[in-house]
Amino acid sequence: MKITDPFDEFGCLLFDETLMQERLPYPIYKRWKETVAKEDSLDRNTADAIAHAMKRWAQENGATHFTHWFQPMTGSTAEKHDSFIEPDENGQPLVRFSGKSLIKGEPDASSFPSGGLRATFEARGYTYWDCTSPAFIRDNVLCIPTIFVSYNGESLDKKAPLLKSIEAISAAATRIVNIFGDKDVKRVIPMVGLEQEYFLVDKRYFEQRQDLVLTGRTLFGAMPAKGQELEDHYFGSIPSRVAAFMKEVNQELWKLGIYAKTEHNEAAPCQFEIAPIFNSVNIAVDQNQLIMDVLRKTADKHGFACLLHEKPFAGINGSGKHNNWSLVTDDHQNLFEPGDKPAENIRFLVFVCAFIQAVDQHAELLRMSSSGAGNDHRLGANEAPPAIISIYLGSYIEKVLNSLKGAVQTVEDQQDSPFTPISGLSYIPKDNTDRNRTSPLAFTGNKFEFRMLGSSLSASFANVVLNTITADVLNEIAEQLSDLKYKQDIRARALEICTQILKDHERILFSGDGYSQEWVAEAKRRGLPNIPSFIESVSALTSPKTIELFTRNHVYTEKELIARSEIMNEQYVKVSEIEAKVLIDMTRTEILPLVAREIQPLAATMQALDQPASYFQKQLSHLNELMDRMDKSADRLEGKLKEIDSVADYHERGIRFYYEAAPLMQQLRSAIDEHETIFDKKQYTLPTYEQMLFHSN
Repeated sequence: MKITDPFDEFGCLLFDETLMQERLPYPIYKRWKETVAKEDSLDRNTADAIAHAMKRWAQENGATHFTHWFQPMTGSTAEKHDSFIEPDENGQPLVRFSGKSLIKGEPDASSFPSGGLRATFEARGYTYWDCTSPAFIRDNVLCIPTIFVSYNGESLDKKAPLLKSIEAISAAATRIVNIFGDKDVKRVIPMVGLEQEYFLVDKRYFEQRQDLVLTGRTLFGAMPAKGQELEDHYFGSIPSRVAAFMKEVNQELWKLGIYAKTEHNEAAPCQFEIAPIFNSVNIAVDQNQLIMDVLRKTADKHGFACLLHEKPFAGINGSGKHNNWSLVTDDHQNLFEPGDKPAENIRFLVFVCAFIQAVDQHAELLRMSSSGAGNDHRLGANEAPPAIISIYLGSYIEKVLNSLKGAVQTVEDQQDSPFTPISGLSYIPKDNTDRNRTSPLAFTGNKFEFRMLGSSLSASFANVVLNTITADVLNEIAEQLSDLKYKQDIRARALEICTQILKDHERILFSGDGYSQEWVAEAKRRGLPNIPSFIESVSALTSPKTIELFTRNHVYTEKELIARSEIMNEQYVKVSEIEAKVLIDMTRTEILPLVAREIQPLAATMQALDQPASYFQKQLSHLNELMDRMDKSADRLEGKLKEIDSVADYHERGIRFYYEAAPLMQQLRSAIDEHETIFDKKQYTLPTYEQMLFHSN
């Protein structure tokens, strides 16, 4: 029997550069390459030729429609499908796709979040082809990655600012590289590897939980006797049903040209992870949106629901999207690669120190960029970093940097101590650093792992921030080095700059346990910001410092920042209020009737007995007390929502919800969870944590 190679179809649904080179006349291909390199713009004839080749390829692969695939400020993706067919001058059907249709589209912009950039009656919004991200076919539709802007040119999406930040970091990093003598480097590309965590639960359980269906997380649920204490799920054998799901996910992603590489069981029951190979940040963000879509749709086919919420289940691990960020030149030099002797690698030291300064200066912005309403439930425990931003470098790199400050420490050559030999095993050198799982930003060999990003979020904004804050500091350093002509002078001045940065910003470096209360106290002593909620962090977006940062680097205008702040505040309030309303509704229509049905026969039994057992008395008293707590808690929560709803300002509403309504939700949940622990499991009508976490696979 012939075995089909699953890799034979790799990239078959991707209109990538190899395919363009094969299908386009060379002058057309060359013009496209010049456009991608920012050396020229596409003329109409070139666009028409590319569109025609793209259409023919799409038809060969079963596509009948095309769409401008864009990423509005909802955080997900959007698309409007148009068929290739249109009438000719004689009214006969003609299959056509013009360069104009490829480059520009006009979806209705009025119903997307705009934060005041567009009024409801101002419907015009425009999509423009991002020719740096390849088109692909999804569900028989040719998808063309695009930016989305208003009639006046303001960014209405997450891609346009990302592209601007890529230009900013490329220009700044290239400038530094050239100062150090590498004149052949023309561009520096921010590279990202995104590890996507998710949960799989049986679809029949999912559909019975109104909270999961409407909010993506369980609003109540008692922990079973076993959770993840034994750590037996992590990296364990993948269940057969899940393995079949993963196999199809991989095949679908490979067809789209996505190098899905790693898959494994995560720490919590029913939690898993998928990670592709590194890519340029623009394409990596696009691909992550596709990965989330493929996960959800494939899960449905296998009888699962894929939960991408940051904290679907209380008491166990939440899900993140670890963002591994690095800078690589167009000739493949990783600028965060220490080399064999980092202490002598001045370019490496400059880039690391620039990153340290950038993070310390804009910690509030980083905290905000990586989070949302869902991530507030995740940060601070169970494999998630704390809300306090810090950087972990590892002992070896720390020694190197401390030596710059004059600390008396011996810096040994990298990988100088091998593992103790084990019979039958080859020698494996040590990495130059261990990992700190509690650090929000950890240096992991030649990149920084930003672990705070929530699993459901677009990775775009966090990378916009990383790109821009680093570019800003690199430009500042370049100004101090640009007038120097001799290498020894450049090196000496660069070392002075690095030394000063370390003295000014060493407070951001921390190698200990980020979960400990000692660190909270120490961070406060150092003056590091500790922002407990996402809603409180949003104000960082419109601070004078942030506005100056983004306008100086031509990434956002002040108007665009204010708009995004308004959108984030409004979305936080809406998400939070939906959760509260669902909890109230489930309490009144499902939980309280359940308790009432339990009390009635129990009370009847007690009346029928001359001397009822103390168990009956205790149970009835407990149930009555819980029912009273639930009823009163639901009333208090509903009253608080009405009170908060009268506040006009969304930011103020969000603050009040976090500090006033969220605790009431927790009180109500506490009573519901307590009831679940004493209820007859056979009579309990809602899927429990035990069922969802241990009987889904």
